[in-house]
Amino acid sequence: MRENPSTTKIITPATWHRPEFQGREEELVHLAAGADLAGVTRSAVSNWAVRHTDFPKLVLETGPESRRTKYVCEAEFMAFAQKRRTEVTRKRKPSPHRPGTVIDAERLEHCERQVARLRDLETRQVAKLTATRAALKLARSRLASARAMSRGR
Repeated sequence: MRENPSTTKIITPATWHRPEFQGREEELVHLAAGADLAGVTRSAVSNWAVRHTDFPKLVLETGPESRRTKYVCEAEFMAFAQKRRTEVTRKRKPSPHRPGTVIDAERLEHCERQVARLRDLETRQVAKLTATRAALKLARSRLASARAMSRGR
């Protein structure tokens, strides 16, 4: 069924949880963009929202019910992210110093493993390609035979 574009109107539902921000949308940030600003993953932001009662309250939700885009106040979000970063670094023990030669040796071993893995993958793909080409050649010869037989009738 084809719809007439002039009569079709797409309405994006919006739910304001904090109406005092209406008209001040430039102060808002959606959670994915907030993750980028704070230098963390989207999963981290999602975890913060679930686990921390002091996570900034939602200001706005837009989009269809199945995929809501959530917005918070950018200043509140960045203050929360800074607080989390400070708490995490305070709790974290400093990692032991590893000599540069150990780091270089580990990097070399990692690269060697990657090369071996990719070489193995290439070998398997070459074998599959060879088998595929043989099957294609056989299928083409059968097709040619079938065409010849159908012309002969």
